[in-house]
Amino acid sequence: MKKYRIYVDTSVFVGAEDDEFCVASRRFFERVQNGHFVVLISDLVLDELAGAPQAVRDTLKKLPQAAVQIVEIRDEAKALAQAYVTAGALGKASKADATHVAIATVVGADLIVSWNFKHIVNFDRIKKFNGVNSLHGYAAIDIRSPLEVAYGEQD
Repeated sequence: MKKYRIYVDTSVFVGAEDDEFCVASRRFFERVQNGHFVVLISDLVLDELAGAPQAVRDTLKKLPQAAVQIVEIRDEAKALAQAYVTAGALGKASKADATHVAIATVVGADLIVSWNFKHIVNFDRIKKFNGVNSLHGYAAIDIRSPLEVAYGEQD
């Protein structure tokens, strides 16, 4: 069985400690701990988590090292993020969100998981991200909320 490589943005870690999102976020991380997924984390996520409450940072620390892969922000991803902004997929003020999507795309993640419905998990924006990806020679990226991957066939 293939282990999906899932890019996880900061909102999912924050969601594990949020009343509205904690059930699905924690269930997703349980599936990571049980070996169903490999979580891709970028330096951008680590930087964003640095200022988060300890309980949010502990969510990452509790994951098995074998289930976490740190991916770097390559120049290629920076250029793709700028292409998203130039194409109007996101505004300049949302460059960090564009960078999350670009990093996941460049490293070939199977999926992005996020609670950011305004800038990332958004039907219209996903179409724009994938249009830009196509123009620049990248595969389409699948983007979902943790709720959509919190439960598997065995549940």
